Amino acid sequence: MNSATQPRTQWLGRWGFLLAATGSAVGLGNIWKFPYITGEFGGGAFVLVYLACILAVGVPVMMTEIAFGRRGRGSPIDAIRRVVNESGGSSAWSLIGWMAMLCGFLILSFYVVVAGWSFSYLWKMLSGGLSGENVDDMVAVFVANNENPLNLGFWSTLVTLLTMSIVGRGVQEGIEKNVSWMMPGLVVMLLVLIVYGMFSGGFGEAVTFLFSFNAGSLSSEGMLAALGHAFFTLSLASGAILTYGSYLPKKASIARTTLGVAAADTVVALMAGLAIFPVIFANGMDPSQGPGLIFMSLPLAFDAMPLGTLFGILFFAMLSMAALTSSISMVEATVSWLCDNKGLSRRAAAWGTGIVLWLVSTLAMLSFNLGADWTLAGKNVFDWLDYLTARWMMPLGGLGTVVLAGFVLKSDAFREELGLSPLPYTLWLTMVRYVSPLGILVVFTDALGIYSVTFAAHWPWLLAILVVMVAVGEGLSPRLRQALATPARS
Repeated sequence: MNSATQPRTQWLGRWGFLLAATGSAVGLGNIWKFPYITGEFGGGAFVLVYLACILAVGVPVMMTEIAFGRRGRGSPIDAIRRVVNESGGSSAWSLIGWMAMLCGFLILSFYVVVAGWSFSYLWKMLSGGLSGENVDDMVAVFVANNENPLNLGFWSTLVTLLTMSIVGRGVQEGIEKNVSWMMPGLVVMLLVLIVYGMFSGGFGEAVTFLFSFNAGSLSSEGMLAALGHAFFTLSLASGAILTYGSYLPKKASIARTTLGVAAADTVVALMAGLAIFPVIFANGMDPSQGPGLIFMSLPLAFDAMPLGTLFGILFFAMLSMAALTSSISMVEATVSWLCDNKGLSRRAAAWGTGIVLWLVSTLAMLSFNLGADWTLAGKNVFDWLDYLTARWMMPLGGLGTVVLAGFVLKSDAFREELGLSPLPYTLWLTMVRYVSPLGILVVFTDALGIYSVTFAAHWPWLLAILVVMVAVGEGLSPRLRQALATPARS
């Protein structure tokens, strides 16, 4: 049955999905990680490799998730089950949907703690509690912030309450209405910070750091960083994009919308670099400090600059907004499933999910203070949540999604849903069948430490694996030739 005919709330327009999906993709990691790894691994050379990885892995997988969502018109579990049933496949494939929904929930369980740091620092900046003479003073502030369970618990609880209050209002009145001002507001704040950075004295050095084309700095490690970030940055395999796709109007182009999200995500990340690094370089600080750059070095830099408090407030407001748009997307799959399958109202599903989320996130929050010694195999609750989701659930979920779409389902379903002409459809199918799975496997094995791929030394093996995958895939699925010969449906 094609469930696209079933009544379901939809975005008011293509921009609603574009802003919501971009908000999901643009999170705390983008603000510091992408700009840093860009400068670390060759600037413009890295950006080109990253864009190639986005096009080869991120965009095809994202298109597939959106197509699943819109075709199935439901949560990840329901949408995948309906699309598989339409092709006569086994409902056991819906386990991919279960894993995606659980993955998004577990990510949010520790993400609200990290997002709470942003809100906490915004308050400290507003109240004058964020000042120090050197980085050690800022480290002490950060440590004290986390060691107090009441303080850290308050801010993570606030993020949970804000997230559920927005999601509980619905797709249009809650999510779409809020991201329609949050995302433009975030861009405006970034532009203001970039202009501020132009007069800080370090703007030229920041531009060189980010955009100089230094191919010699692009090592195999940099290529892996580009490939890994291309997969994780678009919120793939966490249920968010698939669920958002279920609200996408039928007339919207999945390909153009996906490319728009990928482009917006990359542009915002680079803008963040142009906002952050001029301030860092102007104060002679190290740009390679990861999260410490945001919560330790940058506050110290703002404290030493004219109008620094004002722009520090602006920065942490922007950071808090980015965190909130991401947290909204991560819980939507669970809320959608509860509404569709348990007969709950939108508000009841949101607040019921919020209660469970608060309990799990409290355990994650306690990992920084009272529960720091609650470890298993050397990892506390926070570390386990991060490890299971990033290193296992997301790669496996992404791999299962492309294998299902590329080899199991009838091609007509996706050909019709994507609405592509033969050549673009052939390109998408080739990427989903062979290139994307290989890329995900490389990220997966490297993240687990099973096998660290050095492209310069092992690219012949990767090429050989790709050839074998194509040969086996063609042998197992002769319907590919028939699918490519069938004209696209309007």
